[in-house]
Amino acid sequence: MKKKIHPKYMTAKVHCACGTEFETRATVDTINVEICSNCHPFYTGKQKFVDSEGRVERFQKRFAKQLEAQRQQQ
Repeated sequence: MKKKIHPKYMTAKVHCACGTEFETRATVDTINVEICSNCHPFYTGKQKFVDSEGRVERFQKRFAKQLEAQRQQQ
């Protein structure tokens, strides 16, 4: 193998948006993530909406209006 062409492999600190921090090894010293295994729905079994532009709330309002209209027709 050639020498001095590989990046340094060091301990990296991972910061999640939920506040969880842990250490791993990578070629960078810090990693910022939005979802980790402590807050991901697949691992926790809880439904959680990750929404940055209000799309989920708009959909829920529109869906509620449709349900209300269906109830009134019956």
